[in-house]
Amino acid sequence: MLDAVLVPEKTVVTAKGDSAPLDLAAASNSVFLVTLSISQVVEQESLELSLFTSADGATWEAKPAASLPQKFYPGEYPLLVNLSGVENAKFLRAHWDVTRWGRGPLTPKFEFGVRIREVSPQDLLEAQAGAKSYR
Repeated sequence: MLDAVLVPEKTVVTAKGDSAPLDLAAASNSVFLVTLSISQVVEQESLELSLFTSADGATWEAKPAASLPQKFYPGEYPLLVNLSGVENAKFLRAHWDVTRWGRGPLTPKFEFGVRIREVSPQDLLEAQAGAKSYR
């Protein structure tokens, strides 16, 4: 089971950037739980996280395989990502965009981390069964 860190916890960023490529060869399933953990922010700023795939770890797809909408506050934000329909998804990397507006310095500052965990088929079936019981 793949359990890895795309961006180490408490990483401080002030501009857009990318994580190192993660080789997905160790994964036996193509469904992952990606968790964005924001530990510190400044007011009037946002962070947007996208996940890109690659066949070789060097050339990346133009469109993200998944993304989280803009986040403005500290907290944990989970995203279930299914790469089964994505061709040549052998590598994955996180890309973030940060913006700041309003008065004062316009340089954004976020402290965050991104973790990825493989979701087993059994766990996925249990979650789907639980979701149906709430309907």
